Amino acid sequence: MSKRLHNIQHKILSWEDALKIRGIWALQGQKVAFTNGCFDILHLGHVSYLAQAADTANRLIVGMNTDASVRMLDKAPNRPINPEIARATVLAALGCIDAVVLFDEQTPLELIEWLRPDVLLKGADYSAEQTNPEAKDYIVGSGFVQTYGGSVQTIPFVEGYSTTGILAKGH
Repeated sequence: MSKRLHNIQHKILSWEDALKIRGIWALQGQKVAFTNGCFDILHLGHVSYLAQAADTANRLIVGMNTDASVRMLDKAPNRPINPEIARATVLAALGCIDAVVLFDEQTPLELIEWLRPDVLLKGADYSAEQTNPEAKDYIVGSGFVQTYGGSVQTIPFVEGYSTTGILAKGH
C-alpha cells in the first residue's frame, strides 16, 4: 500500500479514536467543526461546501452515513452508489478534512453528542434558526450544541451541483 493512501485511511476513525483526537485538539485550543452527509458521489458542490466548513474552525470532522444508514433515508433505492469504505476514503483524501467518522443511525445526533463540536454545519437547505426538530430544515443536534455555547451555521450551495441531479443526467 502506498504511504499516502495509508495516511489517508488513517483519517477514517472509530468513534473512540475520534473522541481522543477531538480531546487533544481541545487541549491545544483548536476549534472543531462538524458536518455530516452521505457524500455518495463527491462533486464540486461537496468540495466547496467542505472547504467552507473547514474555514469555520481549526479542524473539521465529517460524520458519514454508513451504507445501512443511507438506505434508511429517503434516497433512491439504488443508493448509495459507492460503498461506505470508498466514500470515506475519498472524503479522507481531501486536505480540508481532518477526520471521517461513520455512523449507522438515521441521524448523526449520537455522534454529535459524543464529539461535542464547537461548530455544527449544514447546507443552506437547513436553517440555523429552526428550533422545531420536526421541521424539514431543522439541523439535527443544533439544540444540543447550543446548550454548551457551540455555534450552528449553514453554508450556501454551489448552484447546479447535487448527487441527485448528477444521477438524473445519466438517464
